[in-house]
Amino acid sequence: MSETKERIKTLILGSGPAGYTAAIYAARADLHPVIYTGMEPGGQLTTTTEVENFPGYPEGIDGPTMMVQLQQQAERFGTEVRIGMATAVQFSDEPGGIHTVTIDDSKQVEAETVIISTGASAKYLGLPSEQRLRGGGVSACAVCDGFFYKGQEVAIVGGGDTAAEEASYLAKICKKVTMLVRKGHLRASKAMQNRVMSLPNIDIRFNTEVDEVLGQQVVEGLRMVNNQTGEKEDIAITGLFIAIGHKPNTDIFKGQLDMDATGYLITEGKSTKTNKPGVFASGDVQDKEYRQAVTAAGTGCMAALDAERYLQEVESLQEEVE
Repeated sequence: MSETKERIKTLILGSGPAGYTAAIYAARADLHPVIYTGMEPGGQLTTTTEVENFPGYPEGIDGPTMMVQLQQQAERFGTEVRIGMATAVQFSDEPGGIHTVTIDDSKQVEAETVIISTGASAKYLGLPSEQRLRGGGVSACAVCDGFFYKGQEVAIVGGGDTAAEEASYLAKICKKVTMLVRKGHLRASKAMQNRVMSLPNIDIRFNTEVDEVLGQQVVEGLRMVNNQTGEKEDIAITGLFIAIGHKPNTDIFKGQLDMDATGYLITEGKSTKTNKPGVFASGDVQDKEYRQAVTAAGTGCMAALDAERYLQEVESLQEEVE
C-alpha cells in the first residue's frame, strides 16, 4: 500500500443527491470538500430514466442529467470530485481527531470530518433479462416510477411489507397488478396483507418466481414459473417492480459505526451525527423509510451543516486550551 497521504477538511463518500448536496453546502461554508464518487457515480438515480417528483423540474428530468447538473453545481462552489471508492476506514474516537480513509486499496486520505453518503443498493433477482431492461420498464422503486405506468398492467416481485405497500400504491394507478410471491404466504404484516387482499385489481401468485422478463428495448411481458409444479405462464405487462429489499453500502464501517440489524447507519436524534465525532451520515445509508432523492438531498444539507458546526466547536475548544 502506498504511503501517500493528504489532509482534507471535509471528505464526502458517495455521489448521489445526498453527497452532492452536502458538497454544495460544505463548499459554500469554505470546508473545501472532496468527493469520492464510489462504485456508482451519481447513485441510484443514474438508473432512473425520468425524475418527475424532484422540486424545481416542472417538466421532469432524466436521472443521469440531474446528477450531472448536481455535480456541476457542487464543482461551481469549489468541490473537488474524484473517481474512487473507499475500501477501508479508521475513525478517531476523539473530538478533533483525524479520520483515515483508504481509497481503492492504495491511497490514504486524512480528514477532519467525513460525510458518509454511500447509499443503499436495491436487491435485484440477477436475471440477465431483468438487468438488460433496468431503466426500460424494470424498476426497484414503485413510488419513483409507478406514475409512468398509469392505467397499464404491471407486476411486482416480493412478499414483505415493502412489496405490499408498493403493490397497494400501484393498484391505485394501474389497471392490474400481478404480485409474485416466492413462498406460499406473504411475509408482510397482517395489516398490509389485509390491504393487499382487499384490492380487486391485485392478483397474488404464490409459489411463483420470475423465469424471464420479455422484451428487447422495453418490458413487454413476463414469464412466470410456479416453483412447486414447474408450470410456466406468460403475461403481458409494461412494468416490472422488484421489491425484495435494499442493502445499505456500509460493509466497510462495520465494527466502527453503530448500525441497525440490517446495516443502516444509526444517527443521533434528528441530526446526521454518528457515534464517532466528526463522522456524519446522510441519504439512503441511514434512511430505510423514505429513500427518495429529495429526502436524501435534505439530509446531505444537514450533514454539511453538522460538519461545519462540529469544526467550529473543535476550533473553539482548541482556542480555550491554548
